[in-house]
Amino acid sequence: MPRRILVTSALPYANGAIHLGHLVEYIQTDIWVRFQRLRGHEVHYVCADDTHGTPIMLRAEQEGITPEQLIARVFDEHTRDFAGFLVDFDNYYTTNSPENRAFCEDIYSQLEKNGLIARRSVEQFYDPVKTMFLPDRYIRGQCPKCGAKDQYGDACEVCGSTYSPTDLIEPYSVVSGAKPVRKASEHYFFALSDPRCQAFLKEWTRSGTLQPEAANKMDEWFAAGLQDWDISRDPPYFGFPIPGTDGRKFFYVWLDAPVGYFASFRNHCDRRAAAGRKVDLDAFLRPGGGTEMVHFIGKDILYFHALFWPAMLEYSGYRTPSSVYAHGFLTVNGEKMSKSRGTFITAESYLALGLNPEWLRYYYAAKLNGTMEDIDLNLEDFVARVNADLVGKYVNIASRAAGFIHKHFGGKLAPDVDRDSFGAEFPGLLAGVDVATEAYERREYGKCLRMIMQGAEHVNQYFDRHQPWSLAKDPTQHAKLHQVCSTALNAFRLLTLFLKPVLPRLATDVEKFLAIQPLTWSDAGTLLPGGHAIRPYGHLMGRLDGKQIDALVAANRESRAAPSPAVASHSPQRHPERQTHASADASQATAASSAVHISIDDFAKVDLRVARIVKAEHVDGADKLLKLTLDIGTETRTVFAGIKSAYDPATLEGRYAVMVANLAPRKMRFGTSEGMVLAASGDGPELFLIGPDSGASPGMKVR
Repeated sequence: MPRRILVTSALPYANGAIHLGHLVEYIQTDIWVRFQRLRGHEVHYVCADDTHGTPIMLRAEQEGITPEQLIARVFDEHTRDFAGFLVDFDNYYTTNSPENRAFCEDIYSQLEKNGLIARRSVEQFYDPVKTMFLPDRYIRGQCPKCGAKDQYGDACEVCGSTYSPTDLIEPYSVVSGAKPVRKASEHYFFALSDPRCQAFLKEWTRSGTLQPEAANKMDEWFAAGLQDWDISRDPPYFGFPIPGTDGRKFFYVWLDAPVGYFASFRNHCDRRAAAGRKVDLDAFLRPGGGTEMVHFIGKDILYFHALFWPAMLEYSGYRTPSSVYAHGFLTVNGEKMSKSRGTFITAESYLALGLNPEWLRYYYAAKLNGTMEDIDLNLEDFVARVNADLVGKYVNIASRAAGFIHKHFGGKLAPDVDRDSFGAEFPGLLAGVDVATEAYERREYGKCLRMIMQGAEHVNQYFDRHQPWSLAKDPTQHAKLHQVCSTALNAFRLLTLFLKPVLPRLATDVEKFLAIQPLTWSDAGTLLPGGHAIRPYGHLMGRLDGKQIDALVAANRESRAAPSPAVASHSPQRHPERQTHASADASQATAASSAVHISIDDFAKVDLRVARIVKAEHVDGADKLLKLTLDIGTETRTVFAGIKSAYDPATLEGRYAVMVANLAPRKMRFGTSEGMVLAASGDGPELFLIGPDSGASPGMKVR
């Protein structure tokens, strides 16, 4: 039976730019949503900007604009960045909406009727100049534990201690600089400590809704004792007033933020209804509707989504989440994202420098699993994996096979590619649908991509084994050539289907190239019909250059170190680092132009030969070397090549290279190297093997 699923991602705060850390969650969610849609399920993916609170109010005041103007501008920035990374929301909305206010007031009134709203006096720091109560993070002072100066009101960044703002020595207001005073005010609380809430949550958190490690974390919080939750704030405050308080109290932002899921969904349903495509709102938001509600969140907001939120819903008449999937944080090069190192990278800067968003989608997917483990964006590995997997393994299949189909067979596939012979050649691909289905469902994306790339390797090995460039020279072998290339393209189609949730834009380009309808999950058990006509092959995806990553890091380092209108737009031409690089390039060009010339006789001394890589393997104890066994026609040679950073050995076997055949053998501690393979490189760490055009055979001399 088709599933009916409401899916949400956590709401980004409307006080800053979307960065690559944020995108882990939205890409993870989008992949899961696209997979469910490919299976034919009804999915509604909604999100919104989280727009209320003191930081929004103060930033708008600093900029001389209204909070509404600020959140409207940030809304445009956020939606632009999400669209740039192909995150396909059904509705992206705002928490500053009439729908959200109505839901907040309804939930609050139901909790009040159920006796779960408490009122009591709270003493807080108050800014006498700004005439406002101060959140903990807007108070600074001397740490009461270690004496460090200029520390936040809730935790010391020097010794790591936590404390109350009233414990600070010589506190001051971050807003005005004034010394805050203590002042009492009546606050409203959601009674999470009520025995009803505790009993419900202990059962709900062990119902399978949470990941095991998240459920274990809940047990720790239960053991520590659940505390009532302060859901009110005093004016001045940008948010919704609490009913019955005459504007003297406002809902705390963390109350109306998750309620924003419902508001965005209602707005989505209203828009659908206006277009004649009605969605049953209550079936998704009330108990017993036969639907699912799935939240994707970061582990840092688990407390809100696994305790307050389900308890609020349970006792206000709404349905509770079916699943809450928490993910870990992003590190870059093994460290916390850093503005000074340029690794606090914005989505805008990534796109502005022309980097393909699907490169990052693929890399994140390759790292993600169903746990709360952190993932690392290693920038060198990012370059190597994109080039080796997506270009070297996957796209390579289409670029190699399509040319033969068009040159020799009028762009039509062989008439007799049958499922049995295909399954015998690639059993892992036909069986791969079960692996991919389970992996995507459980958010084990890395496992799925490993299976896909193993399949791509097998297809390339199949292609090399049959040597279509040799078959093309013999008219009596053209039927086999037709079969080999058609089989490879059928495999490419299946691989594309499995990759489609991760690479939706590339999949669309492949569908156009193969002249087929949009792929769905049911296509996994079928092949292209005999004689099917494909379109001429066009460029599908380019390689990622290490220089692009250097420019990205430089752009973000500069934009944080010296903000200016030019830097804010992430214009690379304005960065001193880029100017330094340009000067270095010019110096190198000058040096190259004055290099000593050689004669044709000098060049003739170098014996360059076409070589086929028979075997490639790692070298124990070597950080940079791969051991290559090369066929040069009359013999095989062993060469130790420093290309480990750029190539996975499994992707090299069967490929062709160019080697220096008359280089004197060199004894190394790993063995004797009997030549050298040629590779190209630039200023960065990237390497690119030099290979001959199709049709060259081992031993041919390069002239």
